[in-house]
Amino acid sequence: MTILVIAEHDHRHLKSATRHVLSAAHAVGGDVHILVAGHSCSPAAEAARTLPGVTQVLLADHVSLTADGAENLGHLVLRLAPSYTHILSASSAVGKSFMPRVAALLDVAQISDIVRVDATDTFTRPIYAGALWATVHTQDPIKVVTVRVTAFEACAETGGHAALTPIPEVAESGLSTRQSIALSVSTRPELEGARVVVSGGRGLGSAERYKELLEPLADKLQAALGASRAAVDLGYVPNDYQVGQTGKIVAPDLYIAVGISGAIQHLAGMKSARVIVAINSDPEAAIFTVADYGLVADLNSAVPELTAAL
Repeated sequence: MTILVIAEHDHRHLKSATRHVLSAAHAVGGDVHILVAGHSCSPAAEAARTLPGVTQVLLADHVSLTADGAENLGHLVLRLAPSYTHILSASSAVGKSFMPRVAALLDVAQISDIVRVDATDTFTRPIYAGALWATVHTQDPIKVVTVRVTAFEACAETGGHAALTPIPEVAESGLSTRQSIALSVSTRPELEGARVVVSGGRGLGSAERYKELLEPLADKLQAALGASRAAVDLGYVPNDYQVGQTGKIVAPDLYIAVGISGAIQHLAGMKSARVIVAINSDPEAAIFTVADYGLVADLNSAVPELTAAL
């Protein structure tokens, strides 16, 4: 039994999601290989070689893989698939783009967003926005699985000595090309891996109030900033701030929800946080059902007072 883990990286450094997926792969058992696919990504491949429990790192370095496009990356994984019993990727924007394509072309059922490995062919995943858990058993010869990274502890960064195997021929699918890319640059922690997250919702009232109230609090706590879907839809913050079923899944040590009512879609993305603090003027808000600490107050006064007290 051999498992292929698809690494996530920025072409120079591995992203922490890779180490979480690797922990899931170790729970499955068997030999673990990692695919590092990109352009000028040798440094990321060298970092992957030191991950514990990895026996081989496959390096696909080609200009066609610069953009993590679903077509080119999916075509590459499809080519490698017959050598593996399991293919694992993070349940991230990248994983969600190419893994369904791989599963469809292999004619197997993708098992999405797993939170537990029960056996080599049996996995647990949330359904109905996390209200229920489903145990999924598959008889497919190749298991195509995406992993909810917050459900698995990240493995160590060092301890391994894997062999490096270059993939000499990488085909260009010709199905899509990248015209441009716009990257948001921030000195704050990455939202999905942050230990502390400060999120705002519709109750903040405007993008200006979001920035004025939450950024100083996040600076004091060295926290990542998040938001509900309502706040994103209203234009308070960009899409990549969204926490929830259709956004990012987070499980920080501390999650502070400001002006968030607690729609089930949002709760699905953050209720695994170790400690949840909610600030809302509505005592009946659903967010209080999952909060460890709740403050019924006007956020316009409560948040500055909290920031000043830190």
